[in-house]
Amino acid sequence: MAPADERGCNLSTAAAVRAAGLALLLSAAISSAASAQTFAGVAKFVGGGALGLALHESAHVIADVGSGVTPGVKKVTFGPIPFFAITHDAVSPPREFVISSAGFWMQHAVSELVLVRHGDLRHEDAAMLKGVLAFNVLASVAYASAAFARTGPDERDTRGMAVSARMDEPLVGAVILAPALLDAARYYGVKHRVVVWASRAAKIGGVLLVIRAAQ
Repeated sequence: MAPADERGCNLSTAAAVRAAGLALLLSAAISSAASAQTFAGVAKFVGGGALGLALHESAHVIADVGSGVTPGVKKVTFGPIPFFAITHDAVSPPREFVISSAGFWMQHAVSELVLVRHGDLRHEDAAMLKGVLAFNVLASVAYASAAFARTGPDERDTRGMAVSARMDEPLVGAVILAPALLDAARYYGVKHRVVVWASRAAKIGGVLLVIRAAQ
C-alpha cells in the first residue's frame, strides 16, 4: 500500500467500520441488559467489547514493532466523522499483509480460545467473555461490509490486505466474514464437527494468504 505520504497505515479504525461495529455492539448490549437485568452485567459485556477492541488494535502495534517499523498517528475521516489511524513507514507486501491482518488474527485466536474453553458460553454467566466474542464477530461483519462496498478511508485493514496480496477487496471481506459467521453459529449452539473445523480452517486460510503476498 502506498499512500501519497508514502507511509503505510494499519489499525484501520475507519469511521464507517467503527460506527457500524459500535452500533451493533450497543444493540447486543441492550439485548444483554434485557436478559441480565443488571447494570453490572451490561457493564461487563461492554467492557468485554472494549477489551476486544484493545486486543485488535494492540495486535497491529505488535506487528508494527515486530516488522521493525515505528507506529505513528494520522487523522482520517469518513464523511464528517473524524477518527485516526496508526501509521508506519512503507514495508514489503508480506510485512504489510501481516500488519494489516494482525487485528483479525488476534480476534480469531481469542474467539477460538473462548469457544474451546467455554463450549456452552451462551448459557454461562460470563458477560465479559460474551462481550469480547460479540466485538470479534460484529467488528468482522462491519469490516467485511466496508470491504464489499469498498468504502471508508484508504487506511482500512481490508484494503491493506487486498493491495499487499493482490486480491479484490470484496474477496478479502469474505475471508474475514466467514470465520465470524461460523463462530456466531458455534456460540448459538451449532456444535457439528464440520462447522467447528470449517471455522478453524477459515481462520488458518486467512493467515496462509501471507504466502500470496510474498510471491
